[in-house]
Amino acid sequence: MAKTNIVDWTTITNFVIDAFVGYGIPREDAEICADVLLESDKRGIESHGVNRFKPIYLDRIKAGIQNPVTNFEIIKETPTTAVVDGHDGMGQVIGYKSMRMAIEKAKQYGMGMVVVRNSCHYGIAGYYPWMSCKEGCIGITGTNARPSVAPTFGVEGMFGTNPLTIGIPTDEDFDFLIDCATSITQNGKIEYYERIHEDVHPGTIIGLDGEPVEGDAGVALKAIRGGTAALTTLGGIGEALGGYKGYGYAMVVELLSAVLQDGLYGKDLDGKDPEGNKRPYHLGHFFIAIDTNHFMGEDVCRKKAGDILRAVRASRKMPGQERIYTAGEKEHMVRLARKDGVPINESVQAELIAVRDELGLTQYHFPFED
Repeated sequence: MAKTNIVDWTTITNFVIDAFVGYGIPREDAEICADVLLESDKRGIESHGVNRFKPIYLDRIKAGIQNPVTNFEIIKETPTTAVVDGHDGMGQVIGYKSMRMAIEKAKQYGMGMVVVRNSCHYGIAGYYPWMSCKEGCIGITGTNARPSVAPTFGVEGMFGTNPLTIGIPTDEDFDFLIDCATSITQNGKIEYYERIHEDVHPGTIIGLDGEPVEGDAGVALKAIRGGTAALTTLGGIGEALGGYKGYGYAMVVELLSAVLQDGLYGKDLDGKDPEGNKRPYHLGHFFIAIDTNHFMGEDVCRKKAGDILRAVRASRKMPGQERIYTAGEKEHMVRLARKDGVPINESVQAELIAVRDELGLTQYHFPFED
């Protein structure tokens, strides 16, 4: 492979859309999927961008455990709520349509909530509150996931990395957006470490003996998949540093992703049937939108939120540090810095070439092939 690893946004966007279409996704839906996928890379969240394009989406479609055509079925609806069955379609499409529905309800009634069952991985959770913020709404979302995280004092993966994600509009160039797992790290980050040959970070994974798992990320990932290791919740192993807090918030997401929509949870989300064969993941999500104009108004909300963030960033710094950040700021900075394109590592370069050749998308020639 050549040293060049930057692909411009137009090329990678068109390629991802065409590849999704080649796998049977309707073009309008493919454009949504590509936008969610690449927004992750634009924000510097490599764990959920093109690194997962083939293994999480294309391979699952090919395996028959994810439907390229999304049947978005509303099975119950009120003026402020809705329950959706995604029928194992594209998670990004399900997430986008659900958040749009929540925003529309919020604009009319002040608040809207949509819950989903039988969905698939919906990309970066932060995309959906970001949608809300652009329209002057506070946005909240969460999703359960395949069981890979252990409860406090446990060593078995019983629930997913379960992000609890919130966006609040501000008067700055970027909104407040906290998007993170309720585990210290997530599966996608371990997958990314394996690709770039980086060891797992100490304390992020626990073995069946109750001790931290360290070393090779690929070995650790296999242990998690095989049930002999699990990710740890925010706060880490035990209670000393507040691991029970991450555990508690993870359970909030697990509950909201299942109880209102009568969805699956825990071990039933492992993607395998009783015989060990692959099956759809049947994930659950929830989406909440709160219209600030039904309170003191969008302008007031944005100004007050901005004032709070600026006050925090102006506070006294610890020795050796030049600045304090607020959630969403670093991602905004990366977005500005990546105006020329997305960095592609060698492992993903090979995947993109393979997908292109498989689908006969001969109009694409990547710069890293020169």
